[in-house]
Amino acid sequence: MNAILDTLYTVWNQFVYTISNVGFFDIIDILLIAFIVYKAIEFLRETRAGQLVKGIVFLIALYAFSIVFKLAVLRWLLSAVFGSAIVAIAIIFQPELRRILERMGQTKIGGLQSSGGENSETISAVEKICKSAGQFSKTKTGALVVFERKTQLGEIINTGTVIDAEVSESLIGNIFFPKSPLHDGAVIVRDGRIYAASCILPLTQSSDFSSQLGTRHRAAIGMTENSDAVVLIVSEETGIISIAFNGQISRNHTTESAFETIKEKLTYSSEQEKGSFLKRIKNIFLNDKSREEEK
Repeated sequence: MNAILDTLYTVWNQFVYTISNVGFFDIIDILLIAFIVYKAIEFLRETRAGQLVKGIVFLIALYAFSIVFKLAVLRWLLSAVFGSAIVAIAIIFQPELRRILERMGQTKIGGLQSSGGENSETISAVEKICKSAGQFSKTKTGALVVFERKTQLGEIINTGTVIDAEVSESLIGNIFFPKSPLHDGAVIVRDGRIYAASCILPLTQSSDFSSQLGTRHRAAIGMTENSDAVVLIVSEETGIISIAFNGQISRNHTTESAFETIKEKLTYSSEQEKGSFLKRIKNIFLNDKSREEEK
């Protein structure tokens, strides 16, 4: 009993000593490590990298096994693999690493700041596009509209045709008319104007989404994985209106719900985007559940 009390007393003294010697920069150090760990969890949960990490953990366990049981050939082989691990990781995780770096460069303030003219113009554009989407849904006309936020989409715009025209329902209808030369691709909306059409979007490589989603939906998801854009999709097969944002997709929108959702995404304030640290960690672990419900 005395030995247990002595141990507890020693541990307590060490704890008090450690706490009493914690300085301001030690707290900063701890917070930075916590942030890095949080981002690593977010990275693994949001991408297919989680499956790849399981493979790496398996190789590490196999390497430890070869050391314990003195399996020289296996140990040599795994040592050679780990010797080029940095290069291999950079190649394997290239899409995910690019996405992280792009997001690090994104500001958290939405594209609209006040109720001024630009705000009204953009909201008016969203309203007209959503009304057109409602008509496309009835006629099962496929459509793909990208609303640019802070991430500039110059590379995507270069794949299409620059229009830079005021948004109108008739113009949107003409662009996505099945026999129109510009209908095959995405429309880019910048600052409340139709800036480009017939743009090619990157396809998502994730396998976490329903097989019912076609190329148009996968392109929308891929666009939001590589930028902070909001994408509106109308299915050519079913007429269902969907919205992609931040690598996720929500389906079965009405004209009204699509308008409200897109307006909310475009007018995000910095306070809305920040959220609490614990709440964001909780949301990471709820992502898989919400994806399954969407399927």
